[in-house]
Amino acid sequence: MELYNTIIMTRKPAPDSRPVVLTIAGSDSGGGAGIQADLKTIEAGGAFGTSAITAVTAQNTLGVVSSHVLPIEEIDAQIDAVLSDFDVRAVKTGMLATAPVIAVVTEYVDDLDVPVVVDPVMVAATGDRLLAPDAENVYEDLLAHAALTTPNADEAEVLTGIELTDHEGTIQAGKALLETGVDAALVKGGHVPTDRVRDVLVTADDVKTYEHPRVDTDATHGSGCTLASAITTRLAHDEPLADAVDAGVSFIERAVRYHLDVGEGPGSVHHMVALRERAARQRTQEDVEGIVRQFVEGDVSRLVPEVGMNVVGATPYAEEPGETAAVEGRITRTLSGINPNRGVRFGASSHVARFLLSAREFDPSVRFAVNCRFDDEIEDALGILDGPAVELDRTTEPEPDVEGSTMGWVAHRAFERADGTPAAVYDRGDLGKEAITRLLAPDPETAIDQALALAEVIGGG
Repeated sequence: MELYNTIIMTRKPAPDSRPVVLTIAGSDSGGGAGIQADLKTIEAGGAFGTSAITAVTAQNTLGVVSSHVLPIEEIDAQIDAVLSDFDVRAVKTGMLATAPVIAVVTEYVDDLDVPVVVDPVMVAATGDRLLAPDAENVYEDLLAHAALTTPNADEAEVLTGIELTDHEGTIQAGKALLETGVDAALVKGGHVPTDRVRDVLVTADDVKTYEHPRVDTDATHGSGCTLASAITTRLAHDEPLADAVDAGVSFIERAVRYHLDVGEGPGSVHHMVALRERAARQRTQEDVEGIVRQFVEGDVSRLVPEVGMNVVGATPYAEEPGETAAVEGRITRTLSGINPNRGVRFGASSHVARFLLSAREFDPSVRFAVNCRFDDEIEDALGILDGPAVELDRTTEPEPDVEGSTMGWVAHRAFERADGTPAAVYDRGDLGKEAITRLLAPDPETAIDQALALAEVIGGG
C-alpha cells in the first residue's frame, strides 16, 4: 500500500448520488424521536437527510422536560437555506408546535412540486403535549398541500372530531381527512388498545388495512416520526404511494420489535434496524457454512432424513425466509458421507426457515435450525441435549393456508408444551410426511454440538 500511495498521489473521487429529503420538525435530545429519528431513518433508507429545526426539546425515554420553539425567522432561514441549495425530492413535517410555524411551513410547501408527508405531531408517546391547542385548526391549510398525513388515533380524532372506537370509525376519519385536500391519510392504530394493530390507508380510490400482531413492548418512542420518515424516503425514491406505505409499515413493525434498550424508560425504536439486518447477512451466511463444514467433517449422515437435511440461520433481525441463509438444494447422504448439493444462500429454505422464524416469535434469541431424521435411536438419544425435546402429533396438524402456516403451528405447539425453549422438536410423521427432528440453537457452536453429539450416540454412517 505504501508503494501504491507513492505512485498514486491523489485519488479520483467517486461521488454517491442519492435523493435529498427535508425534515421540518423538533429536536429530541434523547435521540429517539424528532429530527434525530428522521435523519437516522432517512439515511437508513438510502437518501440524504436535511433538516429545519422548529423547536428544541429536553426529553428522554421517560418524558419531555421542557420545550422551546425557535423564532420564526430562524425556522424560515433554515428552510430557505436547504431549498436554495439542495434538490429536495420529498418533505416530511413533524413537530410544528405553533400556528405561526405551521403557517410558514405551509408557505414553503405551497411552492414545491414534491411529495409532502405531514405527521401531525400533537402529543409525545409519553403523553407530553407538543402542539399549542390554538394550532390544531391550522393544520388544514398544510394538509391541502400534502401527499399523505399519518395521524395516530388521538390526532385523527382532534383533526376530524370523529371518535375512533372501531374499524369503521377509523375509515370515516380517514375519509374526513381527505376533505382537507390531502391525497391520502394513513390513520395509525398503535394507540388503540387491541391485541392486533390496524393501520388504515385511505385514498380517494381505495381503503387498505394493514393488520399485524402487537409487539408486547412500550418502547415505541419515535415510532410515528420513524414511520413518516421511512415513507417519505421511499417517496423521494419515486416509489408509488401504496408501495411506500407498505414498506414503511413493515419497517416500523421491525423497528419496534427489535427496539433499542436505552435509557431508564421503555427504550427507543431501532431506526437502523434494516441496515443492521443487511449488515448481519454475511456473518450469518458464514456461520451456516461453518456449521455445514463441521457436519461434513463429523459425518452426521445418520441424521440426514430422506427429504434431505438443511441448516438454516437467521440474522438477528430476520422476519421472513429471504432473511435466512440455508443450503440450496439441501444436504444429502452419500456412500462416503454427506454432501451439500450447492452453496449457502439467502432464501434457499422455505420449510425449515418458516419453522425457525416461527420459533423466533417465542424466543428471538434462537438463530439456527437443523432438520434431522427421527427414529427410535434418535428418540433415545435426545436426552443428551441441553434443553427439552418436545414431541408433536402431526396427525392433528391443521390444513396449510396460502402462507404455509403449518410450521407456525408446529412452533406454537412446541413452545406451548416445553418448559422454556426446546432444543429439539420431533414428530412421528403422518401420511405423506416423514418423521422429523428439528434442532434449535441460539448460536453456531450449540447447533454443531447438538448434532455431533446425537450422531456420536447413534453411531456413524
